[in-house]
Amino acid sequence: MTGPDAPPGPTVIVRVVARLLLAPSVVVAVALIVKGYTAVGDGFAAGMVVGLAVALNAVALGARRAEAALPVLRHAPYAAVGGALLALASGFFPVALGEPVFSHRPGPDEKVVSVGKAELMTAVSFDVGIFLLVVGVVTVLVHQLAEPDQEPQA
Repeated sequence: MTGPDAPPGPTVIVRVVARLLLAPSVVVAVALIVKGYTAVGDGFAAGMVVGLAVALNAVALGARRAEAALPVLRHAPYAAVGGALLALASGFFPVALGEPVFSHRPGPDEKVVSVGKAELMTAVSFDVGIFLLVVGVVTVLVHQLAEPDQEPQA
């Protein structure tokens, strides 16, 4: 409905689509991390996919209603800090073994631990750390831009 009698804000269709896009965006992000660990930037791309879905929810529902619908968003600062620590630990782990920074383990000709078809290596943990960092930072930024007068909750 348009005109002077129309309610302000996004329409019902936008709100429903925003809610429905969140789950597929998480699936796409997981696929980017699991299947794309051989390329550069997969953790960042996956984080942006989920971050944009969270931003769409904040725009469609409003920051308070989006946080009420997704209570896990309250932990975004912790996800950002945890992701930064995981990424740094993954990058500097080889230094403890006397190797250069960001040398991925296991090395060539070493056995790789697998969970199903996903191979676990430091590149995957680095991508997961970057994913958590990006999702956390984007979520905090969106929340602060949507509600600038509100103090951040720890």
